[in-house]
Amino acid sequence: MKNEHIPLVDLNAQHEPLHEELTTVFQEALRTGRFIGGPAVEAFEREFAEFCGARYCVGVGSGTDALRFALIASGVKQEETVITVSNTFIATAEAIRQAGALPEFVDIDERTYTMDAEKLREYLETRCSRDPKTGRPIHRQTGSRVAAVIPVHLNGQTADMDAIRALTEQHGLKVIEDACQAHGALYFSSRENRWKKAGSLGTAAAFSFYPGKNLGACGEAGAVTTDDERIARTVRMLRDHGQIEKYHHRIEGYNGRLDAIQAGILRVKLRHLPAWNEQRRRCAMRYTNLLAGSEEIITPFEPAWALSAYHLYPIRCADRDALRLHLASRRVDTGIHYPVPLHMQEPYLCGGRKMWQLPRTEHVAREILSLPLYPGLRADQQTRVIRAIRDFRSAGATAALQSA
Repeated sequence: MKNEHIPLVDLNAQHEPLHEELTTVFQEALRTGRFIGGPAVEAFEREFAEFCGARYCVGVGSGTDALRFALIASGVKQEETVITVSNTFIATAEAIRQAGALPEFVDIDERTYTMDAEKLREYLETRCSRDPKTGRPIHRQTGSRVAAVIPVHLNGQTADMDAIRALTEQHGLKVIEDACQAHGALYFSSRENRWKKAGSLGTAAAFSFYPGKNLGACGEAGAVTTDDERIARTVRMLRDHGQIEKYHHRIEGYNGRLDAIQAGILRVKLRHLPAWNEQRRRCAMRYTNLLAGSEEIITPFEPAWALSAYHLYPIRCADRDALRLHLASRRVDTGIHYPVPLHMQEPYLCGGRKMWQLPRTEHVAREILSLPLYPGLRADQQTRVIRAIRDFRSAGATAALQSA
């Protein structure tokens, strides 16, 4: 086992015990001929809404569809501003642009890597004025009305939603959770004095079921959750060309439907998700304990108000790129989520220059490294990963002594 390859994610290990159940889903679709929508999709929507603690769930074609549809259905209009973070996958900002709105970025909390509520407050108070009629914030430079905020729940951990909601309520803004990495993540709301799941913390929430997620389809899939019946109804129209019934179109929509096979697969996997998330948490705690006392490695920080679903286990290391090469030489896969923040990428530059100063986001991006983490990851595999990290640190210390 010394030279065993340790992948970042192992979907085969997850799927093998479910082979018969997953095959039955496909066979049922072939038998009934129901490939788009229908009972399988409706059943998944009911079950996932209940899982998240939301009144409604609408299955869609991808997480990007979910974000775009949630924004449009929540009433975000053309040329309005939506505030989010740059430390995320591009789909977050793409969806804003595709909804016709303008993305604006604020910096993150350097411990949780999620939106810093104080930076959101600073943005609203220093970069915006108030509309004298509505009291809503207007970006001073662009004249665009701020309509919504998208906090990104990252790596399986929620953003600090009480603090964010206090600001959005004060300024009359919608809150769309980007919960694409947070299936089953919990947040303790002091305002409500109870734990709540991602997907029930805002105006609406968007989930991705890309195969590598905690709850992953065997292809593309996504969902919107909400307590607002109007938003759910609008998302149902948006995903199906604006139809209220076949060939009767109330609005122009999109082709963003969830197919029945993926819904059936998600139903099977949803039953296992709590156990899988618990396995992820145990693996994460094992990593944290094994790395305790290391001054060179920063392990994930979990605030008292969060119970992370540990979609990823990101460490930070000043010499990240060298560490990654070292682990690769030991047949240990790693990931970087995300190496280049969105505000530094071409679609969001202005004349080749950055439009936003986000020092924490840029600092984290230079140091972040995701270690292997998935249900079924063995303790001996984790020990080997940590041993390889310690060997790297020891080699670095030796080199420093020799050059002194």
